[in-house]
Amino acid sequence: MRLLTRAFGLAVGSALAALPALAQAPPPVEREVPARALPAPYTVSPQLQKIIGAPLSPVWNVIPPTNDEWKKQIKGIEDALVKTLPGLREQLGVNVEPTTIDGVKAYIVAPETIPPENRNRLLVHVHGGCYASFAGESGTAEAIYMAGFGKFKIISVDYRTPPDHPYPAALDDAMTVWKAAVKMADPKNMAIFGSSAGGALTLSMVLRAKQDGLPLPAAIAPGTPMSDLTGSGDSFRANAMVDNVLVAYGANCDKRAALYADGHDLKDPMLSPLFGDMHGFPPTILTSGTRDLLLSNTVRVHRKLRQAGVDAVLQVYEGQAHAHYYRDVTAPETKEAFAEIAQFFDKHLGK
Repeated sequence: MRLLTRAFGLAVGSALAALPALAQAPPPVEREVPARALPAPYTVSPQLQKIIGAPLSPVWNVIPPTNDEWKKQIKGIEDALVKTLPGLREQLGVNVEPTTIDGVKAYIVAPETIPPENRNRLLVHVHGGCYASFAGESGTAEAIYMAGFGKFKIISVDYRTPPDHPYPAALDDAMTVWKAAVKMADPKNMAIFGSSAGGALTLSMVLRAKQDGLPLPAAIAPGTPMSDLTGSGDSFRANAMVDNVLVAYGANCDKRAALYADGHDLKDPMLSPLFGDMHGFPPTILTSGTRDLLLSNTVRVHRKLRQAGVDAVLQVYEGQAHAHYYRDVTAPETKEAFAEIAQFFDKHLGK
């Protein structure tokens, strides 16, 4: 019997000694993907096919070596966009007026006629542009789409941008406007929205408002948010060179974001809100596309919100790369995306 007990003990000991080796996960397996042509899908509108099939952004990997050259590149992009805005405003019946709110530049963006159900409602918009682009009037494009399709009055924040004004200038400006805006309307009748860097700022604004004990909006709509500047999501690899806007992680957009971060820890939730505590967030609608480099950023925020018990909706559009949902006012997918967001706001905002 003693021999059997000893034998059993040796067997158990050997098995326990082997457990660490068994418990060690194998290293991640990389899959070789053969080179292939990727046509624009036929499952989208002709307008969107044209957008999806367009060449890669001409500056996607053009990295200026000096701050002055960054400013020159950014100004060229902004000037080109501004030229398109009068036609967009006319087509959607939207008026835009510059203003200053507690020292922060902003624009009041509103449809020519606001329906009765929206007259006591107010939206705050934070524009995208990888934190560094679309200052001034060029930052109002997304707000014009929302005002036109959703029929809301909007304050679009013209926050300060790098390289002259790095973190936390953009967030500070957005919060200054938010503090003033909640005196203009009941927060229960208000929402915050924005895409790309504006999507991340939307999330960071809620984190900051929670931290500072400020009123929260009734709903938010972060579109394709730059919620994780560390580049840890799957779509940074899976959609590299597929997204024709951002193209790849570490390229021009991330270099612009680095100008904003200015050496701060990229896991700081005020820079990468994915790492923040999302308990208590207001109802949230997120938007992305199947070719979006930031699809994982968007999906991971949605999952984190749901795990925190937040009412969160994720809409992912066929074939779309980064923020393709506001590239062509005539595309049915554009109207659909903004209609979904407007309906979400209508459901959650007071009147």
